[in-house]
Amino acid sequence: MGDTTGDEALYPIAVLIDELRNEDVQLRLTSIKKLSTISLALGVERTRSELIPFLTDTIYDEDEVLLALAEQLGSFTPLVGGADYAHILLTPLESLATVEETVVRDKAVESLRKIAADHSSEHMEKFFVPLIKRLTQGDWFTSRASACGLYSVSYPHVGASMKEELRAGFKQLCQDDTPMVRRAAAGKLGEFAKVVEVDALKNVVIPMFTNLASDEQDSVRLLAVEACVAISGLLTKNEDKETHVIPTLKSACDDKSWRVRYMVAEKFTELQKALGPELTKNELVNVFQSLLKDNEAEVRSMSAQQIKDFAEALPSASRETVVMNNILPCVKDLVNDTNQHVKTALASVIMGLAPIVGKDITIEHLLPLFLAQLKDDCAEVRLNIISNLESVNKVIGIQQLSQSLLPAITELAEDTKWRVRLAINEYMPLLAEQLGVQFFDDRLNALCQAWLVDHVFAVREAATNNLKRLVAIFGSNWARASVLPKIVQMSNDQNYLHRMTCLFCINVLAEVCEAQLVEENMLPIVYQMANDQVPNVRFNVCKTIHIICNVLKNSSGGNGSKLSASQLNQMKTVLEKLNEDADVDVRFFATEALQAPGVAEASRT
Repeated sequence: MGDTTGDEALYPIAVLIDELRNEDVQLRLTSIKKLSTISLALGVERTRSELIPFLTDTIYDEDEVLLALAEQLGSFTPLVGGADYAHILLTPLESLATVEETVVRDKAVESLRKIAADHSSEHMEKFFVPLIKRLTQGDWFTSRASACGLYSVSYPHVGASMKEELRAGFKQLCQDDTPMVRRAAAGKLGEFAKVVEVDALKNVVIPMFTNLASDEQDSVRLLAVEACVAISGLLTKNEDKETHVIPTLKSACDDKSWRVRYMVAEKFTELQKALGPELTKNELVNVFQSLLKDNEAEVRSMSAQQIKDFAEALPSASRETVVMNNILPCVKDLVNDTNQHVKTALASVIMGLAPIVGKDITIEHLLPLFLAQLKDDCAEVRLNIISNLESVNKVIGIQQLSQSLLPAITELAEDTKWRVRLAINEYMPLLAEQLGVQFFDDRLNALCQAWLVDHVFAVREAATNNLKRLVAIFGSNWARASVLPKIVQMSNDQNYLHRMTCLFCINVLAEVCEAQLVEENMLPIVYQMANDQVPNVRFNVCKTIHIICNVLKNSSGGNGSKLSASQLNQMKTVLEKLNEDADVDVRFFATEALQAPGVAEASRT
């Protein structure tokens, strides 16, 4: 009996061993993903004494299997008996942190960082820090690169003497002969800086930062820019920031590698926040100007994206002056930039300057730039301007906006790029609401109606949906006077796509127009189109009748009345005729419409 119990206890580990030695990678991968289940079956003691040593000693596998193992071990602390035994997991993860494949190493480091939180101060010094030292002294760069990510999680939990050793170890990694290790150290310098004491920050970490920022490898220098943000935020006095950060930042801004300058541009608003308003005004404005004028288009593009946020974060007392004297001249140059990506990036944010500088400056200086970009050859530039008109409208008012930009918008309504036409199309209801019915009818209604017969379906569909929003703004009387004639015209159009658009218009208008208008003016058009030669039009007639029946039957109060018996009978007559149509799709939708509650009731009576 005892032997049987022993065999059963050995069974999970035996199965695991068999599966992990199987030639099928997927089977091995599946087995690894079941480790927690196997561990539960074994219990905490056997997990510590058998499973973890087995995983440490015998696994040399495909990267995807090792990746799964590294991930699993990160949540294994409860399965080995809790925080007191978390150090048991360090050995297999240490091995995984030295493999050649980067994603496996990164996942192992991630799990080690997670497990570090489970270590007491005593265990941190006894088990975790020695692991860091072994990785730091490793022969292969892989182990040294992995070590960089472990210093910040251990530093706060050890004594003063060991902290000194950790600072020395991190300094050694920052000066490593291998660029990959220095790059890893530069990437983790910021988080290490956040956990060290103020004196150590100034005397140890900042010299490391200065050296990395002047490294011969641009991949190291650009990561030092990220550390610059963290260190700037940690220094409380402007004098310290000016001494320790500004010179390095200026050097990075003038770096021979455009990638480093690009990183400065990308992190610029974060640097601005970390350095504070005084240093921004005195030091960063000139740096930002130089980035906006950079020789590389990628740097100018990234800098242009930061213009709005940079201007918003400027000290309020000097904001307008800085924008006018320093930023606006650069913006004017960027509007005419030779690179379309730069102009596109600028167009996405330039409208946001209007609320910052106010009405007068917007009208005098920004409107001409908006107009230039609205006429730009690049469709994306025009699209970004159109999509952000609302922020300008709030500043200068719709009348000024329409006088300045409406001619350009009218021109773009016929743009060859359908996405541009679509963007303007979708902006029309907002313009209509702010301009009023008279101005809309005089200047914009013809455009909206032209889009109903556009050769691109997406534009026609957007124009159709706009009608619903426009009628909701202007009312049914406007629909009768301004929209109905166009619907009648489209119902007789030679192009069947336009006739179908007529039906789509009726579908959406039925929801917002008075029932009387729908019954007296729109339904006769629908009945007439039931005799169309194109099956697609005929089956859309069935769908439209179905929609109108549902809408009118449910309407009540001042917006309409329920369908009369004669109207229901007429619907039924048209649908029964279409139910005998030669086209199978027409018959299908006719049958579906005949089953609509209102029509079905008419059929029974």
